[in-house]
Amino acid sequence: MKKSILFIVAIAAAGLLAACGNQKQDTVKNDKLQVMTTFYPMYEFTKEVVGDKGDVKLLIPAGTEPHDYEPSAKDLAKIAESDVFVYNSPELETWVKNLTDTVDTNKTAIVEASKGISLMEGSEEEGEEEHDHSHVLDPHVWLDPVLAIKEVETIRDDLSKKYPDDKDAFEKNAANYIKKLQDLDQKYQTAFTDASNKTFVTQHAAFGYLAKQYGLTQEAIAGVSPDQEPSPARLSELKHYVDDNHVSVIYFEENASSKVAETLSQETGVKLEVLNPLESLTNQQMKDGESYLTVMEENLAALKESIK
Repeated sequence: MKKSILFIVAIAAAGLLAACGNQKQDTVKNDKLQVMTTFYPMYEFTKEVVGDKGDVKLLIPAGTEPHDYEPSAKDLAKIAESDVFVYNSPELETWVKNLTDTVDTNKTAIVEASKGISLMEGSEEEGEEEHDHSHVLDPHVWLDPVLAIKEVETIRDDLSKKYPDDKDAFEKNAANYIKKLQDLDQKYQTAFTDASNKTFVTQHAAFGYLAKQYGLTQEAIAGVSPDQEPSPARLSELKHYVDDNHVSVIYFEENASSKVAETLSQETGVKLEVLNPLESLTNQQMKDGESYLTVMEENLAALKESIK
């Protein structure tokens, strides 16, 4: 309830900020498309499609958890001032459902990258305290390279419809990037086709689509929300699972609390490895040239430690 009130206040404030911003824009003309994206994968996918036809920006700050993000009035104004706004899905960016209250969709094209993808049921442990961002459906489609291609295609097609003069550029840029995603998909297929152990244990249930695509089984400590705390019964169940299935690695995330994964690791004597859900990259990672493609390669190398 508190967040809803804050969002309404933010919308009202955003209207004033956007009006001021539009007055400034009237005096400064920029021929390039101004594109705002929510979190890192949406930023990279869109930037690869847009190329030199526009300026693509990241709304959710580097290192910020997108599950719990709530836009400020200033953030909403940034969206309202953009030509295009790209997000993943209402299941992750839940606040997007109210965007039409402050954003003129005739001016700002809103692109839902996961549009047309059938979302899987998410998992939330029974008996947990209800979260403000409880998820019925799993939004983590970008972690499956095949579905990442579908998201890139949706971004390409929506931009081409809105800006037909740039359609050829969008299609060429998208084709070049899709080829890289197809190569990534092939590497994952090759790595896991003949694996005898196809189960992995991860901190939160972010890798369901990837697991489904490559015939793997994900056992998650928590549900689709990374701040979820598993019950003692669930931890006990996982300890037995790790022992019974000779699990050699438990995966944790650098940008979220790894306390529970560390506890399970200590109790079972199993080592920890990073598996990055790509919900954000830090400023340092971006400065170092890391990207969706490089992190997914790192994830592949990490998964090979337990899936053999």
